[in-house]
Amino acid sequence: MAFNYITAEEAAEMIKNGDSIGTSGFTAPGSPKFISQALAAKAEREHAAGREFKVNVFTGASTSDKFDGVLARANAINMRAPYQNLPDLRKRINCHDAHYFDRHLSEMAQEMRYGFYGKLDYAIIEAAHVSPDGEIVIGCGCGNVATYAALADKIFIELNSKLPESLLGMHDIYTPLDPPCRREIPIYRPNDHVGSPVLKVDPAKIVGIVRTDSYDGVKPFSAPDEVSKQIGGNVVSFLISEYESGRLPKEFLPLQSGVGNVANAVLYDLGESTRLPNFMMYTEVIQDAVLELLKKGKCTFASTCSMTFSDQTEEELFRDLKYFHDKIVIRPAEISNNPEVIRRLGVIAMNTAIETDIFGCVNSTHVLGTRMMNGIGGSGDFTRNSFLSIFSCPSVSKGGVISNIVPMVAHCDHSEHSVDIVVTDQGVADLRHKDPVERAEEIINNCAHPDYRPLLLDYLRAGKNGQTPHTLCAAYEFHNAFNETGDMRNADFGKYF
Repeated sequence: MAFNYITAEEAAEMIKNGDSIGTSGFTAPGSPKFISQALAAKAEREHAAGREFKVNVFTGASTSDKFDGVLARANAINMRAPYQNLPDLRKRINCHDAHYFDRHLSEMAQEMRYGFYGKLDYAIIEAAHVSPDGEIVIGCGCGNVATYAALADKIFIELNSKLPESLLGMHDIYTPLDPPCRREIPIYRPNDHVGSPVLKVDPAKIVGIVRTDSYDGVKPFSAPDEVSKQIGGNVVSFLISEYESGRLPKEFLPLQSGVGNVANAVLYDLGESTRLPNFMMYTEVIQDAVLELLKKGKCTFASTCSMTFSDQTEEELFRDLKYFHDKIVIRPAEISNNPEVIRRLGVIAMNTAIETDIFGCVNSTHVLGTRMMNGIGGSGDFTRNSFLSIFSCPSVSKGGVISNIVPMVAHCDHSEHSVDIVVTDQGVADLRHKDPVERAEEIINNCAHPDYRPLLLDYLRAGKNGQTPHTLCAAYEFHNAFNETGDMRNADFGKYF
């Protein structure tokens, strides 16, 4: 079939106010970069003319400034799901210019198939290659592209010349059956392949191909600071202790790691450890540090939804793609984050928290309980189904005026029932087989900053009622003190007791 090659502006002109769009990608890799910019320009023209123009946007996870950023600045997003991480979109969400549905990443594709979000008008797919019969070699991030491509009425392709066609074979695109009588997903090791190396679409739905030439624009993470290094060292020391005590299998277990400097610090320390065996990863994102681990042989295989590499590392990957080709597989989000597979493989989950309370509940989304930061992402998928769930955060932020260990989290994403281990720069709290008071003592003594330990102990000891001795009138005194004085250390529990 002969395809129609068009400009990004021509593609944008076909999209109407109120349309729903599904995109490929998971973080910046695989996300569209040019049709979105033309769409933002169109929205600005429409708004200047006094006409409403907003679209509904469904992705795999976060995207990049060339997608979420430009559309948010143009106020062109009506509804957005399932995850985001850019300041301009965050501002729109927190002032209700954009409706944001924060979903577990493993659930997004199936909820689209179930019809929860209505009709999908367009899918925009970044690709390395498109065959005449509709077989697409997608880019470095998979996300929910298989479901969006199947459901969309029409498809645009951004054919990116920076992506080598030799990416063919690194994807494993598999869509599970929908209920009832859903069968198991036949993944029994992280390196099992169960689907197709290409995305297959009806070629008649492809209404335009836009030629592009752009890397993903991911910036390298800065070198871990001392706090991140301390957290990373504490996580690895804990894993060594678990391994040497026999509580982890001798062949070790697959790892999942979140995104950011703390995650990179953990991975760096894992790479340096001689007391842990080589390992595989079953995760949603691999960063620059993982490529180094693959080169060293410390990580022997990585199953992911996205290769979120900096531009420099992405170039390195493409130069040495033959070496890495059989060491990485890229899957759809509902497979990389699938609870069934995570539990079967016994994944060790390592994620970050905004704050943790003394009883083990974790807030990973809302600053001071009200302002959305990024979203829950895949942390819930992994936390609730892992062999071990580990959450880490600095003990304090903003020079010490904020304690990330609080009496009660101001927003709860992960309850104490899902959290096994809490790690800060101060130490490790093992919450397994402990009652609420024992958990609180463990967290305060091992994870809280010394400036805040006396205040937290005052709160704990003043509680008199129930198995979990919260004093509700005082539970948010840390947050109130920060809002009123700018420093949680000014918390005064004496006025409540």
